[in-house]
Amino acid sequence: MTTPNKTGSNTLQLILAWGFVGIPLVWGVLQTLQNAMKLFQ
Repeated sequence: MTTPNKTGSNTLQLILAWGFVGIPLVWGVLQTLQNAMKLFQ
């Protein structure tokens, strides 16, 4: 038995998963850096 090739579907799921985690992570890092810069002004 052979399994169908799901490379495209897996790639899309991987991109969506990284986006779901990465976008809020980057947002939080940027907000932290902005607040930290207030300390040095």
